Amino acid sequence: MKGSYIPVPSCLQTILLARLRIFCLLAAVFPLPAWSAAGRISGRALDPHGLPLAGVRLELVSVAGGESRVAISDAQGNFLLENVDAGAYQLRAESDNFVSVSLDVSLAGGEQKEIVLEFRQMASVVQAVSVAASAPSSLTPDPSQTVIIHDQVLDANPGRPGAPISLPGLPIETASGGIKAPQYFAPGVAGDHGEPIAQYFQIGDFLFGNNLPANAHGNGYADPNFLITPVIEGVTVDGGAFNVREGNHSVDLAATYVMRPRFHDFVQFTGDSRDVDVAGGWSTANSQPVAWLGGEFSAGNGFLERLEHRQQYKFNGLRQFKLGRHQLTLFGLAYKGFSYVPGLIPIRMYVPDETIDNRQSESTHNLLLALSDTWQLSEKSQISFSGFLRNYALQLRSNFGDGLIQQSENRIVVGGDTSYIQNLYPWMTLLAGVDLRQDAPRDLDLKHIDANGNFQPVTSNNLTLSFVEPFLSLDGTATQYVHYNVGFRQEAIWMNNQDLLNPRNSFDKPASLTLPKATLSLLPPEHWYLPTLTLSYGEAFHTEDPRIGNGMGIPALLSPSRAYQLRISKVVKQTQFDLTLKRISNSQELAKIDPDTGLQEDFGPSLNRVIAFSVQRNFSQGAIFISYAQADARDTQTGLPVPEAPRMIWDAVASENHLPFHLQARGEFEFVRAKPLGDALVGVPVTEVRGAVLRPFLENRMSIGTNFLIASGYTGQTTETIPFQSFPCPIECVVGVPLKSYVTVSWTYYFTK
Repeated sequence: MKGSYIPVPSCLQTILLARLRIFCLLAAVFPLPAWSAAGRISGRALDPHGLPLAGVRLELVSVAGGESRVAISDAQGNFLLENVDAGAYQLRAESDNFVSVSLDVSLAGGEQKEIVLEFRQMASVVQAVSVAASAPSSLTPDPSQTVIIHDQVLDANPGRPGAPISLPGLPIETASGGIKAPQYFAPGVAGDHGEPIAQYFQIGDFLFGNNLPANAHGNGYADPNFLITPVIEGVTVDGGAFNVREGNHSVDLAATYVMRPRFHDFVQFTGDSRDVDVAGGWSTANSQPVAWLGGEFSAGNGFLERLEHRQQYKFNGLRQFKLGRHQLTLFGLAYKGFSYVPGLIPIRMYVPDETIDNRQSESTHNLLLALSDTWQLSEKSQISFSGFLRNYALQLRSNFGDGLIQQSENRIVVGGDTSYIQNLYPWMTLLAGVDLRQDAPRDLDLKHIDANGNFQPVTSNNLTLSFVEPFLSLDGTATQYVHYNVGFRQEAIWMNNQDLLNPRNSFDKPASLTLPKATLSLLPPEHWYLPTLTLSYGEAFHTEDPRIGNGMGIPALLSPSRAYQLRISKVVKQTQFDLTLKRISNSQELAKIDPDTGLQEDFGPSLNRVIAFSVQRNFSQGAIFISYAQADARDTQTGLPVPEAPRMIWDAVASENHLPFHLQARGEFEFVRAKPLGDALVGVPVTEVRGAVLRPFLENRMSIGTNFLIASGYTGQTTETIPFQSFPCPIECVVGVPLKSYVTVSWTYYFTK
């Protein structure tokens, strides 16, 4: 009846009122973007001669992140991106034969913008590496060095286990050989297996931490050996202490491996008289969802007299899904390897079979499954969720002169990450999130062999290390010439140590740290002829091994540090110059356990000061990169040098893509000066020259090449006491693994042009 009043039950009123309050709360937390008419971006892709370029894959990504738009240029080079909302974007363009291009695009409501994309630099068919510095952003506030890989990478150890690629300026060292992967070392860093260096795999927007605290190999061990080299697109290297996203072990350095979204289907063979390696990969086409699979098998004996009888099996896979405003990235890997390990021997001495003990061996496996979900909430905000599960197992038998030992563990690692990005104002972006992780190594054992040939336990532990790590930062521009990033990372850690041999040494203790971070960059206009200046300060840490072992004291659970950095950068006539000054002070490490003996030792406090200089020039058919780094690492109480810290590093990388007979080449020269090893002992310098020469055939669908290493010196240099009856080192001597020169051949076939 018109004008009549229908009463609403009080319970329904309560429900409606509650829903209204929830809606208002959600609107306040996640504000909806203001409505505006959609625009479009069109244009043409051109090659260096101004001719149309077909098949270019274009991806338009919002500055706030999240869902992207994709287009492919037609036969005339034309492309079109429609229904684009107003906002700031980055347009990325990829072509098979050229170096990728990216540019910033701003679009007003309903605006129609036309762009001409010019590809100016050819991409090498194989092993072309360019080194570039990335601009500061909310995700990478510290200007970082990015090694960009095109088509295939320069393998650090082609056909053999180890670090998958060679990073300019970061030497690779190993203490054994076999499948025990080498580690990258930064100037002045002396941690066991690089414990002050963090390593990540980028999976979608998630940084998966690859370091393993309290590992049987040594604290903070990180192994990139199970990645298949052709699937790596690039590696970003920065000062991890200044980024709130990078936590445990990111004291001196953080290196992040970035996976390729796609590659050409391929099969590859690499081999010589001692080793063989077969790899293959499949990837979807540009017009299809991102997905790829890769596998690798390798076997061989290395180049030392001790035959390795090595076998490795690798599997890597990636799949991306787009579900509305969600982009899901799924990454998985599986790895299994076995090898006899030559091990450390006294340098400059004849040792039969170049090993102290023929029984030395290593077997390991890795399984990893990680999922990242990036949810675009609006033009200016996104939220990401991630989770992972990893299983790692190891059994290592080695002899350092005191008899054969066995280190073993079986570890389950679970965790995830949630991060939220909100563009608050044109001059300010908020980044907030939390990292969760639990490392649970079980049967973490150290055993020594007795006179009867039986292994007797020295230490045996079950550990549980739980991490809750919230972080927050504000990033933006105070003016167009000043970029800032300030934030903090809170570390809350619980360590449960169950000593299976001496239960009285068990404990369950929490530890926490608040780590402030700040970076300020001055970006003068180019016509001022002034360099870019970046000042950074950050506090960082790495977890200690919580085992007590044979000692009596409870070890320090965390080792904090403070880092300062000044970086000066300038491009002059297409040549980039970089100068970096770094100062890192590390706290004392109390009751640090030696994984080889189970004994406790104290180290530090220490101070590491570094100066690094680099010059880079890209040419139309190649590039050159030269770097020099000098470090001084000292114990601040005694004033003595920190043992085993590399002091001076020279590195030069060059590539040339147009040699006679259609040859293409890349080479690297690396020199590490002799370093002090403690007790007045000094090692020997190390020189390595890596190179690759390749000849493409069948319109670049097939290639035949050769890789070589010319080396002198020893890797993994340290000091050990060798029994007098075996070798003339009754007290202490310098030991290492001799470096060997070699030449390999490679054959690669691409199933798509």
